[in-house]
Amino acid sequence: MAGTSILSAVSYCFSGVYRMSADKVEMLTIKESAALVSGLSEHTVRQLVKQGKVKSVRTGEGRNGKILVNKADLIAYFNGKGV
Repeated sequence: MAGTSILSAVSYCFSGVYRMSADKVEMLTIKESAALVSGLSEHTVRQLVKQGKVKSVRTGEGRNGKILVNKADLIAYFNGKGV
């Protein structure tokens, strides 16, 4: 790949098996997740995350870190399709 542009190299790296998905994943904070579903508390959202029933990502560390919940998984869980 000598003499190729960086863009060509990146395109090569992400071709085939390594192709990145164009689908965007919407993530919600605990508060946004609780507001999305009527009657859902922030505590319950945290419990669902802790139990692995909805996909989430932890950003930051300690008390200042935020938990971001996958919106599609949260909706699917409450529509009876659980993770």
